[in-house]
Amino acid sequence: MPAVGSTLALPTWLREHGIRRYAFHGLSCESIVRQLAQGRHGAMPGRLMAHLGHGASITVLRDGVGIDTSMGLTPSGGLIVGSRSGDLDPGVLVYLAREQGFNAAMLEDLIDHRSGLADISGLDGDMRNLQADAASNAGAALAIRMFCYAVRKQLAAMWAALDGADALVFTGGVGEHDAVVRAEVCAGLSSLGVRLDEARHAALLDPVSHADSSCRVHTLPSLEDAQIAGHTGRLMGQG
Repeated sequence: MPAVGSTLALPTWLREHGIRRYAFHGLSCESIVRQLAQGRHGAMPGRLMAHLGHGASITVLRDGVGIDTSMGLTPSGGLIVGSRSGDLDPGVLVYLAREQGFNAAMLEDLIDHRSGLADISGLDGDMRNLQADAASNAGAALAIRMFCYAVRKQLAAMWAALDGADALVFTGGVGEHDAVVRAEVCAGLSSLGVRLDEARHAALLDPVSHADSSCRVHTLPSLEDAQIAGHTGRLMGQG
């Protein structure tokens, strides 16, 4: 990512120790770029936003190169997910350390394993279970709404970073398989011209977007294993 997307506003000596914003779904994004570059899904988009699944992030690419991500130094930042809090006001962590006696291990356990969709719902972080219980469980319904709300906000912010978008890709477990989440997220982007074709979306005919949509909307598999195999083969000199 360029410096404007990767640099954290921290003292220079900390940045020199490698403290910066990183991305953590590179193999998945590579697989999406490879699938789109094959031409079966239309022309390769110059401005692409990819939404990943259960360990969720938003990554934006320009001409196949990542320029920004919703995550931070670690995967703990960014979107709220199964057991992770996502982005927090740093003051919350300062408060917990100063007033509640949390040490580093306790803070790490809290934000990575005892927060997120699971704690809000009182169930777990699996979106399938949340959807199944949402009608009778207010916590599950709230968790789903919060997830979709966070994704919409992040996508809208990344839309501004790209100055528009040519394609939006849903991939990963939630992105590929949860039609309710996809529809809810896209409905919240209607002011940006994003529009699903209900029939194509229901049948998973790629692209799932309407012909009048401002950008194509794809639902594609995350083929990380294939990327690993390809990289391993090249490293071993097997082509």
